[in-house]
Amino acid sequence: MTVNQILSKKGNEVHSIVSTITVYEAIKVMGEKNIGSVLIIEDTALKGVLSERDYARKIVLKDKASKDTLVKEIMDTDLVTVKPTDNIEDCMELMSQKRVRHLPVIDSDTVIGVVSMSDVVNAIIEMQKDTIKYLDSYISQ
Repeated sequence: MTVNQILSKKGNEVHSIVSTITVYEAIKVMGEKNIGSVLIIEDTALKGVLSERDYARKIVLKDKASKDTLVKEIMDTDLVTVKPTDNIEDCMELMSQKRVRHLPVIDSDTVIGVVSMSDVVNAIIEMQKDTIKYLDSYISQ
């Protein structure tokens, strides 16, 4: 299964913000959208990612004020991305190695979606269910 197949099932809605808003405003967006991270996109270019983990470690634990700190001050700019043609096993390995939970999907320098760890795990579970069904029907014939 490929990233594109996951996106075709879940949709390719991308939630993004700009880096010049406050962390408080960004966290508010994440809460409204019920998402664990948000992309920072400016002039159609992916500039960074802000996650709940960034907020916890770079604001809360450092006793900073989220209403006074801009996203660009704490966003992660060491970006890990995938292509629509990448397979989910590669995504799982990449997420594990780089310790990320969300992978922006890039096609021709444009963000076309985001794949989360749960998307990948659910896809693997579905593939295993299909394999079990196939083997079960093969055995019972």
